Amino acid sequence: MNALTGQRPSGTAPHRPSALTRYGRPTGLTWTVLRLHRTALYAWGAALLTVGAVLIWMHAIGPDARAAVGDCDPSDPFLADCGIITTAANSAYTYGLDLVSGCVTYLMYPVAVWAGAALTGRELESGTAQLAWTQSVTPARWLATRLAVPAVPLTAGTALAVLLATWARRAGNEELVGGWFDTTVFVSSGPVAVAYALAGLALGALAGLVVRRALPAAAAALAAVFVLHGVLDTFRMSLWPAETLTGQAPLHFPRGALVLERGAEPSAGGRSGIWATYQPESHFWPLQLVESGLLLAVAGLATAAAFTLLRRRTP
Repeated sequence: MNALTGQRPSGTAPHRPSALTRYGRPTGLTWTVLRLHRTALYAWGAALLTVGAVLIWMHAIGPDARAAVGDCDPSDPFLADCGIITTAANSAYTYGLDLVSGCVTYLMYPVAVWAGAALTGRELESGTAQLAWTQSVTPARWLATRLAVPAVPLTAGTALAVLLATWARRAGNEELVGGWFDTTVFVSSGPVAVAYALAGLALGALAGLVVRRALPAAAAALAAVFVLHGVLDTFRMSLWPAETLTGQAPLHFPRGALVLERGAEPSAGGRSGIWATYQPESHFWPLQLVESGLLLAVAGLATAAAFTLLRRRTP
């Protein structure tokens, strides 16, 4: 354009914004991360579509599975008529929910391995990260992008899977999906699933920065999340104060309660009383929130350690 006349020279096309700007697509480091790890993004999208389709189907057959529970009449002499009747509907319903719940529960394992091996470890090992740092990209910005970009689809996708799983679970019978305290049911039914995924991402990225090689970083990340998951699974019911019930046998617990410990104690009149501690189903949300808080704290500490380590290793 002529600075004096304000007219373009003849034969020149008018300036148009790039396609990335015009269509609102991500640019810069965000686009680089998405492009470099597009295979993982496609796999995550395919997994979500599969899980969503399965859970919608679970919800559709839920009424049939609910009807497959027999009437428990104490006067009925035929015990086979009391309880869950095995049918194709409740077998498919149980198997489908167990499969989805297991995938959501143990999602942190593949996330951590991928973060350690591909997200940070491979780029440090191959020199891709160092090359990016010479292109006006600071190490802190490089790491922040590699944590923030995958965290968004992980959070959104895991939350969607949890909501769909809860929706499908309510369509059937509670006796077909396990107790609320079962590991796969507990993790896949609340925010703790998202917290596990984010903790796996942070621990995997930290492992990649520490080891700086893809395969050893994947092994270190897998070991870290295995220990974390095992510790929380073991002490989960100790994260919130349990209720205590005392009296004479038999003790009557609330529906859905998990009995933790039983014992006997002497009482007046020479009769022995019994006691038990238990977690009622009403403690589901306090336990969920406490465990989620612990996992997010682990994720925060791992992220802070990763930035500190990167700052010390780079000029």
